[in-house]
Amino acid sequence: MQQRHGFGRRTGENQPLGEFSTMGKFGRMFPRLPAFTPTIESLTALGNAMNDLNPNAPAGDNLSVPAGFTYLGQFIDHDITFDTTALQEIMVDPLAVRNFRTPMLDLDSIYGGGPEAQPYLYQLDDPDLFLIGTTNETPGAGDPTIPTKLPNDLPRAQSTLGIIGDPRNDENLIVAQMHLAFLKFHNKVVADIRNGNIKSHYSTKKSIFEQARELVIWHYQWIVIYDFLARVIDKEQLERVIKQGRRFFNFQEQPFIPVEFSVAAYRLGHSMIRADYDYNRVFTPLPGGVTSATLELLFAFTAKSGKLGDFANIPIPSDWIIDWRRFFEIDSKITVNPSRKLDPFLVDPLKNLPNVPAPNSLAVRNLLRGRSMGLPSGQSVARLMRAKTLTPSEIAQGADGAVAVKFGLDVESPLWYYILKEAQIQAQGLRLGQVGSRILAEVFIGILEADSSSFLARCPGWKPTLPARIPGTFTMVDLLNFVGDINPIG
Repeated sequence: MQQRHGFGRRTGENQPLGEFSTMGKFGRMFPRLPAFTPTIESLTALGNAMNDLNPNAPAGDNLSVPAGFTYLGQFIDHDITFDTTALQEIMVDPLAVRNFRTPMLDLDSIYGGGPEAQPYLYQLDDPDLFLIGTTNETPGAGDPTIPTKLPNDLPRAQSTLGIIGDPRNDENLIVAQMHLAFLKFHNKVVADIRNGNIKSHYSTKKSIFEQARELVIWHYQWIVIYDFLARVIDKEQLERVIKQGRRFFNFQEQPFIPVEFSVAAYRLGHSMIRADYDYNRVFTPLPGGVTSATLELLFAFTAKSGKLGDFANIPIPSDWIIDWRRFFEIDSKITVNPSRKLDPFLVDPLKNLPNVPAPNSLAVRNLLRGRSMGLPSGQSVARLMRAKTLTPSEIAQGADGAVAVKFGLDVESPLWYYILKEAQIQAQGLRLGQVGSRILAEVFIGILEADSSSFLARCPGWKPTLPARIPGTFTMVDLLNFVGDINPIG
């Protein structure tokens, strides 16, 4: 496919190396590379060694990436991929796996089919606006003095499940509050268009809803590339893809999601997760707090993964409303939760996932998923990319490396593990290395280039127009400041 508008112009040396596919499917970025299928025993042993033994040690913190980006990354993932296939030992053809999300950054995870197709997501008397839920009528046990019935939960059915475009955004409390922030973002844009505070790119012939939706999506797309991606990958790789074009992620008319991305590179977020968080003034390890917001609690106070119905009638209690200042750099006076470094170590709660069939270890499950999808080894991808390839002695470092050596996985390594090890060796865990960065850069730029309604395809010279700390840019901090709902419980 020819690049448009000069943004991703091909150079003469760039030849298509990817696999053609169709919308709604997964595919391969490197179809010429052979599948790497080490024994299940070796992958299980390696996964069990990928444990963060000191989850609260400051040395493992990534101060350059606030913890909010961990869950923004999860929110983005839910916007572009949804694979319902079960974990299995047999090889799976990615082209036969249905992606139940459009492979575009179009926020279909919140908009669904729109007010006409899915009216239950919107307000009955004003379908331009999303339905917003309220917190519980009963005060929270953490602080019963906080007002109840605040507009700070997902709208919920009697079953307690969130009435939202993607049910996975109700599987932990931080991503649920992230989803809520985007609902409120849209509603604020609608209000400002109506009162004349902002203008859309559309003529007045378009509906208010369509005008707001485009503004929201374009600003979101900007955040994905220039706030999220620019923090977690090598900026040199991002700039190369932007200026010189894609080389490895190629398709004909419609993009697909490569399994090298979905099953390996984009699972970087699992390494970024903390075991507990300074969540708000109630659920904090700081003086005056009740307790830290542990992963177990963050899952418990949701409906899809937790026990919300056991803790409350339906909505969350008001003392579980997030304080965004503790997750993004909004207030210089507030210490922000950092993410954990990008390395081959996951915090202990992820070693024993509840309510999933064996294996319970997320690391083991990721490695087995890569095997069943027939992913190539990390070293083979690095060689094809002509990137700097990790040596066996570099892979051998650490307790995880010793297990890799035992099974010969230091010579050829599972792609997901290799990408995390590469981040640890090449970037000291602060961002992804060359292979991981290139995969993410090519896929995100590619799906924007292929989307005729994205800002990159429709108006590549566009700059964000909503209020921001630095005019002409837009970040998650700007989005949250624009919504104006940063810390409702004070």
